[in-house]
Amino acid sequence: MSATSPSAGAHAPSADRGAFRGRTAFIFAAIGSAVGLGNIWRFPAVAYDNGGGAFILPYLVALLTAGIPLLFLDYAIGHRWRGSAPAAWRRFKRWTEFIGWWQVLITLIIALYYALILAWALNYTVFSLDQRWDSHPKGAAGFFGEYTQALEGADVDISFDYVPTVLISMLIVWVAVIVVMALGVQKGIAGASTIFIPLLVIMFVILVIRSLFLPGAFDGLDAFFRPNWGALLNPSVWIAAYGQIFFSLSVAFGIMLTYSSYLKKKTDLTGSGLVVGFANSSFEILAGIGVFSALGFMAQAQGVRVDEVVSAGIGLAFIAFPTIISEAPAGALIGVLFFGSLILAGFTSLISIVEVVIAAVQDKFGLGRVSSTLWVCVPIAVVSTVLFSTTMGLPLLDVMDKWVNEYGIVAAALVSSLIVAYVVRGMPTLRDHLNFRGTFHIGRWWYACVAIIAPLVLAFSLVGGTIQLVTSGETYSGYPVWFNFVFGWLMAIGLLVIAIVLSAIPWPAGSNLHKSDSDGDPIAPEVVPGKGLVVRPEATTPHELRSAEF
Repeated sequence: MSATSPSAGAHAPSADRGAFRGRTAFIFAAIGSAVGLGNIWRFPAVAYDNGGGAFILPYLVALLTAGIPLLFLDYAIGHRWRGSAPAAWRRFKRWTEFIGWWQVLITLIIALYYALILAWALNYTVFSLDQRWDSHPKGAAGFFGEYTQALEGADVDISFDYVPTVLISMLIVWVAVIVVMALGVQKGIAGASTIFIPLLVIMFVILVIRSLFLPGAFDGLDAFFRPNWGALLNPSVWIAAYGQIFFSLSVAFGIMLTYSSYLKKKTDLTGSGLVVGFANSSFEILAGIGVFSALGFMAQAQGVRVDEVVSAGIGLAFIAFPTIISEAPAGALIGVLFFGSLILAGFTSLISIVEVVIAAVQDKFGLGRVSSTLWVCVPIAVVSTVLFSTTMGLPLLDVMDKWVNEYGIVAAALVSSLIVAYVVRGMPTLRDHLNFRGTFHIGRWWYACVAIIAPLVLAFSLVGGTIQLVTSGETYSGYPVWFNFVFGWLMAIGLLVIAIVLSAIPWPAGSNLHKSDSDGDPIAPEVVPGKGLVVRPEATTPHELRSAEF
């Protein structure tokens, strides 16, 4: 008999995993995970490059046909099977456990380099007070190069030459992460998110208002919102919209699955998902307004067109914005607000990323909160600091981020959606679980989105990205072939191989897999392929529902 069957769990001890106190705490934590660095420094440039105002249409279509449907999928699996990514997938169907470990390893890689960006933002918040980059003869770009001491192009090699300011800031970041994670789900994750997310919104609204009053701001907004309707006929624009939604909403790599496992059983999952999805997208639009108002000012100050100053990612944050700060009235205020926003958005995302790993270790070995936090965070912090506070930190971040996104997040989302829809045929069970308490009922449209639209877009993105990488006349970012192979291809393939190996390792007798959930109730049984749940009048939670065979 399965260890996750009702009989096996009826008299088993309860798992002490922690929980969100209520729906509001969960929503703040989920928004904190979704609203990250990509909202601020990726979305504005992606929208501008893909039709401006016209991009809003494919963006909303992507949100409604992929982002929110996959968010519901994560919520249903995590909430019904009450576990970390590996435990929940194993309970969903025994052999799918590898998907959970794949997601854990993806978040582990992201956590390693994400802390580096937070360390930069921490230092640049201080640098903004006196615009320290002004003293560099090559301006903000030259200052950033000198600050990071990063190796470039063909010169990239294994290096353990440390950058002291980066090293100290990374240690501060990791100490803060360990403290928050050790406090647990409600006091740590929810507590930090409940404080930081409102503060982030307040700071960014102030930044946007200040940017709107800069000379040239409306030129920037005109460039951002002016629709290029012809772009809608370009398939790459639609792929870009779906790509932005996948990466922005934190779907399909274990975060939302883990968070939903901490929810109370009577929670409205679909209503909560809509709140999180639209809150995330609203912040992205707000970020676009703030960023392009500032870029419009920068273009006017330099006497160039707006398209000549548009950039994304690290270039926007650590080169373009410092230039804006130096030229703008009250530049120190703009700098503190901008880099402070990066810290808050990045930190709430980083704790959600680390939580996926902590939850998996806690479930696997039945550990307490503090011990699982230390077993996970201390080694990650050491490896992260040792590797990324060096002169090879930036190129290492660049390569690992590229491959873990293309061949981690995208590939895992594609595989998991196909397995759920076509191999296990578990969507009827998940649909009924979501609908039992959900205020927004789902049906055929959700099937079509998860089983057809999302896999097609993900496959197209995966194949297109691979062709571009392979057929390019030069190596990615000009780095040595071996560097891209080891930290790109080998890393991405290794994640899947290690995940399969981990899924084959038996769970210890003291693990949470063999325990009842935190409320002392038995875990729901595996999915019956193609079968939905039978609604019984006496049932008060969706966990009490079973397929007809049970």
